Amino acid sequence: MTLLEALQKCTLFREFSETGLNIFAAIATEKSVPAGAPIFAENMVGDAMFIVKSGTVRIISRGGGNEGTLAMLGPGEHLGELALLARSVRLVSAVAETPCELVEITQRDYYRLQPQKPQACLKLALAIASDLARKLAEGREPLRSLVGARG
Repeated sequence: MTLLEALQKCTLFREFSETGLNIFAAIATEKSVPAGAPIFAENMVGDAMFIVKSGTVRIISRGGGNEGTLAMLGPGEHLGELALLARSVRLVSAVAETPCELVEITQRDYYRLQPQKPQACLKLALAIASDLARKLAEGREPLRSLVGARG
Protein backbone atom coordinates (compact mmCIF):
# COMPACT_ATOMS: atom_id res chain seq x y z
CA MET A 1 0.00 0.00 0.00
CA THR A 2 1.38 3.40 -0.92
CA LEU A 3 1.23 6.45 1.33
CA LEU A 4 -1.55 7.91 -0.84
CA GLU A 5 -3.52 4.64 -0.66
CA ALA A 6 -3.18 4.64 3.15
CA LEU A 7 -4.69 8.14 3.25
CA GLN A 8 -7.49 7.08 0.87
CA LYS A 9 -8.34 4.11 3.09
CA CYS A 10 -8.47 6.22 6.28
CA THR A 11 -11.99 7.35 7.23
CA LEU A 12 -10.75 10.85 8.09
CA PHE A 13 -9.84 11.37 4.44
CA ARG A 14 -12.81 9.62 2.76
CA GLU A 15 -14.35 12.93 1.56
CA PHE A 16 -11.07 14.25 0.15
CA SER A 17 -10.43 14.64 -3.56
CA GLU A 18 -7.19 13.41 -5.08
CA THR A 19 -5.86 16.98 -4.82
CA GLY A 20 -6.72 17.08 -1.11
CA LEU A 21 -5.09 13.72 -0.51
CA ASN A 22 -1.94 14.92 -2.29
CA ILE A 23 -1.81 18.02 -0.05
CA PHE A 24 -1.56 15.81 3.04
CA ALA A 25 0.64 13.20 1.35
CA ALA A 26 3.17 16.00 0.79
CA ILE A 27 3.52 16.63 4.56
CA ALA A 28 3.15 13.02 5.71
CA THR A 29 6.10 10.79 6.47
CA GLU A 30 6.35 7.02 6.58
CA LYS A 31 7.64 5.32 9.69
CA SER A 32 8.56 1.69 10.39
CA VAL A 33 7.96 0.36 13.90
CA PRO A 34 9.09 -3.12 14.99
CA ALA A 35 6.74 -5.45 16.86
CA GLY A 36 6.57 -4.60 20.55
CA ALA A 37 7.85 -1.04 20.13
CA PRO A 38 5.80 1.88 21.48
CA ILE A 39 4.32 4.37 19.04
CA PHE A 40 3.36 6.69 21.89
CA ALA A 41 2.84 6.35 25.62
CA GLU A 42 0.04 7.32 27.97
CA ASN A 43 0.64 10.72 29.63
CA MET A 44 3.16 11.91 27.04
CA VAL A 45 2.41 15.08 25.08
CA GLY A 46 1.02 14.24 21.67
CA ASP A 47 2.30 16.07 18.61
CA ALA A 48 1.32 13.80 15.69
CA MET A 49 -1.39 11.57 14.31
CA PHE A 50 -0.76 8.21 12.69
CA ILE A 51 -2.45 6.06 10.07
CA VAL A 52 -1.69 2.34 10.00
CA LYS A 53 -0.35 1.49 6.56
CA SER A 54 0.40 -2.15 7.43
CA GLY A 55 0.52 -4.26 10.55
CA THR A 56 -1.49 -4.14 13.77
CA VAL A 57 -1.39 -1.58 16.57
CA ARG A 58 -2.62 -2.33 20.09
CA ILE A 59 -4.22 0.54 22.03
CA ILE A 60 -3.62 0.11 25.76
CA SER A 61 -4.86 1.85 28.88
CA ARG A 62 -2.77 1.59 32.01
CA GLY A 63 -5.22 3.41 34.29
CA GLY A 64 -5.45 2.36 37.92
CA GLY A 65 -2.35 0.19 37.72
CA ASN A 66 -4.11 -2.33 35.45
CA GLU A 67 -3.20 -2.67 31.80
CA GLY A 68 -6.02 -3.38 29.40
CA THR A 69 -6.34 -3.57 25.64
CA LEU A 70 -8.91 -1.09 24.37
CA ALA A 71 -8.58 -1.75 20.65
CA MET A 72 -6.57 -3.36 17.89
CA LEU A 73 -6.09 -1.19 14.80
CA GLY A 74 -5.19 -2.35 11.31
CA PRO A 75 -4.46 -0.89 7.89
CA GLY A 76 -6.34 2.33 7.13
CA GLU A 77 -7.20 3.04 10.77
CA HIS A 78 -5.97 6.15 12.55
CA LEU A 79 -4.78 7.06 16.02
CA GLY A 80 -3.63 10.15 17.90
CA GLU A 81 -5.57 12.49 15.61
CA LEU A 82 -6.51 14.99 18.36
CA ALA A 83 -2.83 15.89 18.62
CA LEU A 84 -3.13 17.69 15.27
CA LEU A 85 -5.67 20.11 16.67
CA ALA A 86 -4.06 20.87 20.04
CA ARG A 87 -1.13 19.76 22.15
CA SER A 88 -2.54 17.48 24.78
CA VAL A 89 -1.53 14.55 26.93
CA ARG A 90 -2.08 11.10 25.44
CA LEU A 91 -4.86 9.25 27.27
CA VAL A 92 -3.68 5.81 26.13
CA SER A 93 -0.58 4.04 24.86
CA ALA A 94 -0.12 2.61 21.37
CA VAL A 95 2.22 -0.32 20.74
CA ALA A 96 3.06 -2.12 17.50
CA GLU A 97 1.55 -5.59 17.94
CA THR A 98 3.24 -6.71 14.71
CA PRO A 99 5.84 -4.96 12.57
CA CYS A 100 4.06 -1.81 11.36
CA GLU A 101 4.36 0.75 8.64
CA LEU A 102 2.74 4.01 9.72
CA VAL A 103 1.94 7.32 8.06
CA GLU A 104 2.69 10.21 10.39
CA ILE A 105 1.38 13.77 10.13
CA THR A 106 2.88 16.10 12.72
CA GLN A 107 1.12 19.01 14.34
CA ARG A 108 4.03 21.26 13.30
CA ASP A 109 3.56 20.40 9.61
CA TYR A 110 -0.24 20.67 9.88
CA TYR A 111 0.08 24.16 11.40
CA ARG A 112 2.57 25.20 8.71
CA LEU A 113 0.12 24.03 6.05
CA GLN A 114 -2.84 26.02 7.43
CA PRO A 115 -1.97 29.43 5.91
CA GLN A 116 -1.29 27.84 2.51
CA LYS A 117 -4.21 25.38 2.40
CA PRO A 118 -6.81 26.56 4.95
CA GLN A 119 -9.74 24.71 3.35
CA ALA A 120 -7.94 21.36 3.38
CA CYS A 121 -6.89 21.84 7.00
CA LEU A 122 -10.41 22.87 8.03
CA LYS A 123 -11.84 19.83 6.24
CA LEU A 124 -9.49 17.53 8.17
CA ALA A 125 -10.27 19.30 11.48
CA LEU A 126 -14.00 18.82 10.85
CA ALA A 127 -13.44 15.14 9.98
CA ILE A 128 -11.53 14.68 13.26
CA ALA A 129 -14.33 16.42 15.20
CA SER A 130 -16.98 14.29 13.50
CA ASP A 131 -15.03 11.11 14.23
CA LEU A 132 -14.65 12.12 17.89
CA ALA A 133 -18.39 12.85 18.17
CA ARG A 134 -19.17 9.41 16.70
CA LYS A 135 -16.81 7.68 19.15
CA LEU A 136 -18.30 9.56 22.09
CA ALA A 137 -21.84 8.64 21.00
CA GLU A 138 -20.84 4.96 20.68
CA GLY A 139 -19.31 5.03 24.15
CA ARG A 140 -22.18 6.83 25.85
CA GLU A 141 -23.90 3.81 27.41
CA PRO A 142 -20.72 2.17 28.80
CA LEU A 143 -19.72 5.58 30.18
CA ARG A 144 -23.14 6.05 31.83
CA SER A 145 -22.96 2.60 33.43
CA LEU A 146 -19.45 3.37 34.71
CA VAL A 147 -20.58 6.68 36.22
CA GLY A 148 -23.72 5.00 37.65
CA ALA A 149 -21.61 2.28 39.27
CA ARG A 150 -19.62 4.89 41.17
CA GLY A 151 -22.69 6.79 42.41
